[in-house]
Amino acid sequence: MIKLNPNEISFPNPELYDGHEGIIAFGGDLSLERVWYAYQNGIFPWFNPGEEILWWCPDPRFVLFPDDIKISKSMKKILDRKTFSFTENQCFEEVIRNCQQTPRIGQDGTWLSEELIQVFLKFHKYGLAKSIEVWQNEELVGGFYGLKIGNVFCGESMFSKVSNASKAGFITFVERNKNSLTIIDCQSHTPHLESLGAKMIAKKDFLHIIRENNQI
Repeated sequence: MIKLNPNEISFPNPELYDGHEGIIAFGGDLSLERVWYAYQNGIFPWFNPGEEILWWCPDPRFVLFPDDIKISKSMKKILDRKTFSFTENQCFEEVIRNCQQTPRIGQDGTWLSEELIQVFLKFHKYGLAKSIEVWQNEELVGGFYGLKIGNVFCGESMFSKVSNASKAGFITFVERNKNSLTIIDCQSHTPHLESLGAKMIAKKDFLHIIRENNQI
């Protein structure tokens, strides 16, 4: 693993450097410039609050191509019944804080530190991060957020307070944005997203796609 210089915005080339279990660097800082540069190069921060910043570019990479979205018969019924309604960027901070506070199976805490939340709030302020909200009876019951870089959406985290809320939100987002997105970066595997059509691809293929689509 390579230690980053906090005074220099640079990373090891993730195409040439595999790192350890997907970690290609540590240290540095969470300045907007560094984090944005990282995502443009297929790298993302993921670490426990209070610990050293870790920068990841796993191989293989878990992604969804919008045309591969899978909608089960039961989900089609839920969407047809209009059980939920959906908005974008109406309450970004509420979405990200719900993602931080929602208990996860097998996890004692959260990787979403306050410092990282503030970074994404700034990205949202500049129009670079977006949230998708899922509503039921005028209550926020699910949602997710991420960064849009060119034609790539880098999904960060999602939450759900009622069954199928985040799944319905994700499907609706993909369906509405099929023509403007080449790929959705899901980062690490979850059975939830795999059931919706996400799959593993080689890191080199992912890096080629993201660099083509954000015109680096």
